[in-house]
Amino acid sequence: MSETFFASQPANSHTKGLGLLTADASMGDIARQGWNILQEQVSLPVAVLSEEKVEHNLAWMQEFIDRYKVKLAPHGKTTMSPELFQMQLDAGAWGITLATAPQVDAAFAHGVRKFLMANQLVGKGNMAIIANLMRQAADFEFVCIVDSAANVDALGEYFAEAGLTLRLLLEYGVTGGRTGIRDGLQEIEVLEAVSRWPQSLSLVGVEIYEGVLNEEEPIREFLQHVLGRTQALAEAGHFKETNVILSGAGSAWYDVVAEEFSRGGQHLDAGERHRLDVVLRPGCYLTHDVGAYLRAADRIKQSNPVAREMNFSLLPALQVWAYVQSLPEPGRAIVGLGKRDTSSDAGFPVASSHYRPQSGKNQAYAAVVPAPEDWTIFAMMDQHAFMSIPQNADIKVGDMLAFDISHPCLTFDKWRQLLLINEQYDVTAAVTTWF
Repeated sequence: MSETFFASQPANSHTKGLGLLTADASMGDIARQGWNILQEQVSLPVAVLSEEKVEHNLAWMQEFIDRYKVKLAPHGKTTMSPELFQMQLDAGAWGITLATAPQVDAAFAHGVRKFLMANQLVGKGNMAIIANLMRQAADFEFVCIVDSAANVDALGEYFAEAGLTLRLLLEYGVTGGRTGIRDGLQEIEVLEAVSRWPQSLSLVGVEIYEGVLNEEEPIREFLQHVLGRTQALAEAGHFKETNVILSGAGSAWYDVVAEEFSRGGQHLDAGERHRLDVVLRPGCYLTHDVGAYLRAADRIKQSNPVAREMNFSLLPALQVWAYVQSLPEPGRAIVGLGKRDTSSDAGFPVASSHYRPQSGKNQAYAAVVPAPEDWTIFAMMDQHAFMSIPQNADIKVGDMLAFDISHPCLTFDKWRQLLLINEQYDVTAAVTTWF
């Protein structure tokens, strides 16, 4: 999908996080406004992406993936942004991972053609969406996961009636975890169900999500078990394509998955009938964060030999800027951002930068300075954040604060567009979201 296409899309001029625009403005018009965050030419709160850091993260992850000789299908549910999908594909991604049929439909409408749906396709309404896309484009590539005979039979019947063949990945899971096959009996039942629908279903690989485990040793044991089962299934002739997909990796343990799955080598079986395509699915690397994924990145940099050789790491690229709204009593500031604007499920936003807008049209910029570490958010409501500050803090109503966040997935879904900015805080472009 070309940049021209995205630029021509209508801009939602009646939503938050923009400056003044005409009602018929397009996304390209946003880039031409000459807005600057510090000049207060954009309504706050606003979600912004550092274009320099996004480009850095794109390059870092693709180099990491290439060094392991595996493939990248970033999880698109993090951003649900077609423009960011395109950046990832242009940087070398194999395809895009998504979680639901409507998400696949939205990405397809914006030009994406290769999908891994890391979820079960359950229900005729969802099956109809995928069947419709299969009919629309010969280059539509789609695969979803299964872990039950009931779902397999429902899929087999639906796609048989539609005259289509659906590609499947067998999902393995762990006791107490999320979805996925737990034992040998369940595996047999699912494989037998797949065999009942030879025309409408095609098993092409295996999928897991290791993120339900929180420690490295059990994760490695699980990955080794799944690699062994994939090799056994290949030897038994269950896979219907030469290239067998083996997919895993959320945003916290992708290094461990890359290490363990890449040990499988190129061929899965003694007869060399099947080649192994390892596909990793981290999504949060694009923007990174200062919470859970920062801690994961620190672990990766310390323990992973490839990351140590690369000698640089991911950078937090997503921030939300907001005004100090009120100073109602000593030691407390009320900031104009809330749960409608940023995630708080994995920790409250962290104040990182402080700026005092200048009065007078010809005033020179003041410096953006680091926010003091003792300016801390301790509670949030829909539109307000409660921030603890020292009683003698240098802070005024109307001051601007930039906040780093944890868990970008639940910040992106609160914005219809996010603004790209350069190091001078100029708005250089915008990206849309389609949640």
